[in-house]
Amino acid sequence: MKETDDAQRFVVIDTNCLLQMIGRRSKCRKLWDAFLEGRFIWCVSDEILYEYEELVAQKVSSQAAEMLMYAFRMSLDVWLKNPYYHFHLIELDKDDNKFVDCAVITNADYIVSEDTHFRILKDIPFPNVRIIRLNDFAKDLGLDL
Repeated sequence: MKETDDAQRFVVIDTNCLLQMIGRRSKCRKLWDAFLEGRFIWCVSDEILYEYEELVAQKVSSQAAEMLMYAFRMSLDVWLKNPYYHFHLIELDKDDNKFVDCAVITNADYIVSEDTHFRILKDIPFPNVRIIRLNDFAKDLGLDL
């Protein structure tokens, strides 16, 4: 994992989107492939990684979770940054705040999520956190889903 300030797209990806991206037959698989090709920086915190590992193990397999964590540890396009301040902006699902905090601390271009709880962020002027859906993320990368 790298500490970086490259002029590149920085994104935080919600777990629901990660699960759609890693499926071999998923229409969103192109996004995972784009990550493996180094087309964006995937911003994470330890808390996000733990959630990824736990949910991939539950929904796919423990072997898939281990392979995913290995890919994140080995990638130069993962930026691990743990927030020291928590904004508590999402009240309806407080567990989603870890993605917001990571986006703020890494100055991410946006959070990729299909979760409606993130919509509240459109009405909060500070910190400004942009949310986009998987299809819009793909378009931003020049991909067609």
